[in-house]
Amino acid sequence: MIVTDAQAPDREQALKHPGHPVDPGVRIGHVHLKVADLDRALDFYCGVLGFALQQRYGDQAAFVSAGGYHHHIGLNTWESRGGRPPAPGTTGLFHTAILYPTRAALADALRRLVKAGIRLDGASDHGVSEALYLRDPDENGVELYWDRPEAEWPRHPDGSLNMFTARLDLNDLLAQ
Repeated sequence: MIVTDAQAPDREQALKHPGHPVDPGVRIGHVHLKVADLDRALDFYCGVLGFALQQRYGDQAAFVSAGGYHHHIGLNTWESRGGRPPAPGTTGLFHTAILYPTRAALADALRRLVKAGIRLDGASDHGVSEALYLRDPDENGVELYWDRPEAEWPRHPDGSLNMFTARLDLNDLLAQ
């Protein structure tokens, strides 16, 4: 059913009171990034981070994943071949967050970055998670993180989350 402007509910009211919550099983399935050079992007996502190439469409697009899923990350040059990153002060993707299943798996990711000589933009303990921040070859922000078990998440006395940002001890992570 198409809703006409005359039938549409007040947008501001709808944004304040969206109705019933989304199904708790909903997840972000994948991210699709515009890149300037597909081979360079694959060198990073597959060669450094260790994702597996699932399908490639020549020099135009590729789909990579962990564990054989059809794709967690799509990469394409359809509108961006040879392009430059967006200028500061523009809208767009802040970062792609890649969730690792364990602290040991995040430590392995850090070892891969160190071996490849990739500089971190930051490394934080958020209480609920530990995260590494960096840039891919196209200057897209990338967060690599693991979540602590929910029972360990810091909470305020009223039960709400008490997330924070503190320095992550990279040597301790590497000792994992």
